[in-house]
Amino acid sequence: MNEQKKKIKEEIIGKLQRYFGKTLEEASSKQLYKAIAMTVRDQIMEKWTKTEKYRSKLSSKKLYYLSFEFLVGRTLGDNLMSLDQTEVYTEVLKELGLELPTIEEMEADAGLGNGGLGRLAACFMNSLATLNYPAYGCGIRYEYGLFKQKIVDGYQIEMPDPWLEDGCVWEIERPEEQVEVYFGGSLESYNENGKMKFYVRNATTVLAIPYDMPVLGYDTNTVNTLRLWSARSPKRIDFSLFSHGDYTKAMEEKEYAEVLSKVLYPEDNHYEGKNLRLKQQYFFTSATIQWIIRDFKQMNIPLSKLSNYVQIHINDTHPAIGIPELMRILMDQEGLGWDEAWSITTKTFAYTNHTIMNEALEKWPIQIMQRLLPRIYSIVEEINRRLVGQLTQHFGSDWGKINYMSVIAYNYISMANLCIATCHSVNGVSQLHTDILTTDLFKDYYSIMPNKFKNITNGITHRRWLLGANPELTSLIKEAIGDGFIKNPEKLTDLKPFAKDSAFLEKFAKIKLDNKIKLSNYIFNEHCIKVDPTSIFDSQVKRLHEYKRQLLNILHIQYLYNKLLENNDQNFQPRTFIFGAKASPGYTRAKLIIKLINSLGDEINNDKRIEGKLKVVFMENYGVSIAERIIPATEVSEQISTAGKEASGTGNMKFMMNGSLTVGTLDGANVEMREKVGKDNIYIFGLRANEVSKMYQYGNKISPEVYTNNAGIRRVMDQLIDGTIVVDKPNLFNELHHSLLLGDNGFPDPYMVLADFESYVDIQQLVSKDYKDTTKWNEKAVLNVAASGYFSSDRTIEDYNAKIWKLR
Repeated sequence: MNEQKKKIKEEIIGKLQRYFGKTLEEASSKQLYKAIAMTVRDQIMEKWTKTEKYRSKLSSKKLYYLSFEFLVGRTLGDNLMSLDQTEVYTEVLKELGLELPTIEEMEADAGLGNGGLGRLAACFMNSLATLNYPAYGCGIRYEYGLFKQKIVDGYQIEMPDPWLEDGCVWEIERPEEQVEVYFGGSLESYNENGKMKFYVRNATTVLAIPYDMPVLGYDTNTVNTLRLWSARSPKRIDFSLFSHGDYTKAMEEKEYAEVLSKVLYPEDNHYEGKNLRLKQQYFFTSATIQWIIRDFKQMNIPLSKLSNYVQIHINDTHPAIGIPELMRILMDQEGLGWDEAWSITTKTFAYTNHTIMNEALEKWPIQIMQRLLPRIYSIVEEINRRLVGQLTQHFGSDWGKINYMSVIAYNYISMANLCIATCHSVNGVSQLHTDILTTDLFKDYYSIMPNKFKNITNGITHRRWLLGANPELTSLIKEAIGDGFIKNPEKLTDLKPFAKDSAFLEKFAKIKLDNKIKLSNYIFNEHCIKVDPTSIFDSQVKRLHEYKRQLLNILHIQYLYNKLLENNDQNFQPRTFIFGAKASPGYTRAKLIIKLINSLGDEINNDKRIEGKLKVVFMENYGVSIAERIIPATEVSEQISTAGKEASGTGNMKFMMNGSLTVGTLDGANVEMREKVGKDNIYIFGLRANEVSKMYQYGNKISPEVYTNNAGIRRVMDQLIDGTIVVDKPNLFNELHHSLLLGDNGFPDPYMVLADFESYVDIQQLVSKDYKDTTKWNEKAVLNVAASGYFSSDRTIEDYNAKIWKLR
């Protein structure tokens, strides 16, 4: 240990001198972080090189996981844990007068994702490496990510998030492996030896430059790769224009190309946004598939065997454009006929559906794809022609059904239908979600190809969300049941007997309180809000969307506030409500809900009449690092989506693993969580998915009746429009009031906020009652931790591999 510590010290000090020309005393915090991170990276590079060399000799099957997001968070602490060197680095830095947590704070959260989709992809990469499966994550190296959220006067303001401005220690640029991606131009054809050949004339070229980041497995020599593509123009500057003084025009082509990898999810509620988003999707999938084919051909194996060595997985519909791109390469560049190319493609691609929400089931206007990707569109058109021929054999002249299932219909291209028609496997991400796919959304496809559909329930990496985020609880668990759960998370079930162990429960409660105190201090330092660590910490942190129902939560808080003002009950259980969420910049109603949360929070937090019994905190710029503070401290986890809308959820699993009790609907993975933990240890309320479906079918009769018959709810609703919340802007929340009582297109309360309100009030009363019995509450919390091992991404990956990928 002493020799190892000495070597690490020497390397850190040496890197400060060589790379920054600084001594330990002179170096800035960021320079110290970089020197330490580079020292860690050196250890990883050796393993990484060996992994690649080993795999090149084996020629084994590889997974390429294509995702628009990889929300990896900070990397230093994660890598130290995977290397099992957290302790030694902590000691080394202490001897150098430094603190590891302070150094970790210097690292920017990677701006490579937004929510559950991206965090799931990051968890999958960790588990794939830990389980020694050969895998590559493939996406875009966004320069600014989504956006940095600022809250100004309660409103969300979007700011650039320049997470790369100081560089990224963990990435390696690979300019020698760049590929060209083409846009626009005109499609032309010619006949060669009786075969029709296609080419695109006058296309615009964009260079795709790969940047590789290592993905470590825990306690293993395996290092997988996250490959992210950055866009560059082949022409850096037009010197002719520059020389004539037209400086802006001289840089135009460069800027036009490089905008592709600037921002995650450009707004697509206008033509330019749709155009850019489709370009982004084609850019990274084309670059990835070109790289895959180039790499595969080096093995001198016939392309007909591609699916034996390559599995391409589409994470939601964003990478679906890769399907016709592989067809293009196989036919136009490799000279294969349609039937052979189609056979290879259908065996190579698999697809995960993550949502039933229409706005996320991407559809592209025909004219955009025709203009932007003329050859790709012609291939999609042929896929559709052949598909329609097959569908008419099954459904005759039922053109309503055939158009619903077609890839092209009503001047739009359905990317979900493209995936289902092509991929050899289609999976949902919780049992309920998969049931909805097969009995509702894609039931006609399921009727003719049932073997294609599978369920694989999502999971999270417990090494990040338990070991990394909650080391104190991890130590307690190790003390109780040993450390076998780190590599085999389902061993957490061994904790069940400790739910009745008073000494264990006492230690468990102290750890939770300590985490709450840490979070309280953070909230005060960052937001100047003083919260009571002995109050219930109740959190809802996730993307802001109406179906996730942050609105239900904040209206209930208003309901509680009214009750306290009417009768300041001394037995009222104090509660701190914590929100964290970003709303899409163009999602006006979601941004209005953020304003409502902050406005009501300001009023409640400053009202001395309620004696601090309620507090509302909105955590600005929510992301992975903030989640790692909130989740270990939380006692009530709000998973309250409209039943049938949330495909799975993964935040619910992270909270459960850290001893939070879930308040939720029977939606997504909440269903399976209840099965694992038992109905007495989770707080379920509200309409079931089938009941919500019937209300959509026959009209929502419940919500108007609730408003009419329940005085408490009616008062909360009226306060949205009578100036109670924002005195000088009484009409500010009119739209929210309108959506709940009249709705869009005459359908009131489309996300069943009022319909579930009374049930939500009742379950929250039960939560407050149960919380007063400390022993009972902590028993429930421990049982949640014990049941959480099933929801590890290790189990999820093993399911994917057994059912779909077949990797060694």
